[in-house]
Amino acid sequence: MDVSTNNSQGESVEESFQKTIDVKKVLESKLGRRAKYVPAFLVSWLRRIVHEDEVNDFLWKHRHQFGTEWLKECVKYLDMQVTIEGKENLPDKSDGKLYTFVSNHPLGGEDGVCLGAIIGDHYDGRFRYLVNDLLLFLPGLRPVCIGINKTGKQSRNFPAMVEAGFQSDNHMLMFPAGLNSRMINGRIHDLPWKKTFISKSVEYHRDVVPIYFSGRNSNRFYRIARWQKRLGLKVNIAMLFLVDEMYRNVHKKFRIVIGKPIPWQTFDKSKTPKEWALFVENKVYEQAGPASLRGE
Repeated sequence: MDVSTNNSQGESVEESFQKTIDVKKVLESKLGRRAKYVPAFLVSWLRRIVHEDEVNDFLWKHRHQFGTEWLKECVKYLDMQVTIEGKENLPDKSDGKLYTFVSNHPLGGEDGVCLGAIIGDHYDGRFRYLVNDLLLFLPGLRPVCIGINKTGKQSRNFPAMVEAGFQSDNHMLMFPAGLNSRMINGRIHDLPWKKTFISKSVEYHRDVVPIYFSGRNSNRFYRIARWQKRLGLKVNIAMLFLVDEMYRNVHKKFRIVIGKPIPWQTFDKSKTPKEWALFVENKVYEQAGPASLRGE
């Protein structure tokens, strides 16, 4: 694919299509020399399951867009039919305060993209995600991300990265479960929320805004996650299927419920940070109403 453009002198310049996502290079970045032992058929399968061609096509077409603008294009591309309740609960962008936005994580892709588009649009791009460092391979997303790899060498830098995010003048958007939701006792629910967002919100005097996001992945995804847990696998096999799950969710309807900000002073010594994290997690699901109890 070639794209013709004009430079400042009016000359024709051909801009050649370039791959942004290359499974083989990602494997090399993660496995180093061991990547050469990955069978060719497995690399081909991975390329299909992560929709390498489709993703690269989108990234190329929107290569000049970044941050909030890029996230909005993602929402359009995925044709997300979104209904927002409680948008009036988003604090005014001119109130001089910084906030921590926390949400359940049912999908692992579209939910993060959509919430980033909403928060970024409301606050003129002044927000940051804490995300898996694999997402830093997406140039349009990189400017609003703080990458995390809890299982690799970068894990020892995790506290410093979180600290940098909360010390900044950006709002924080977090999925405290860390991983996307699983099938638990017959319904879609997050894994227990981590306490980091509580302790840091208190330390930096940030009120917490709870957000519920509806949606689910396929039964295949939950089966894979269940077997991964039963087998005690440390590698997150289920995560490999998240891009494929995203494409399965194209054109679907989603419901977002934004709750009222919870003052940081609420999180006092009457509960531990872990107990307060559970308190906010429960509030997120409660504000969604009966739908969340049915696992929708």
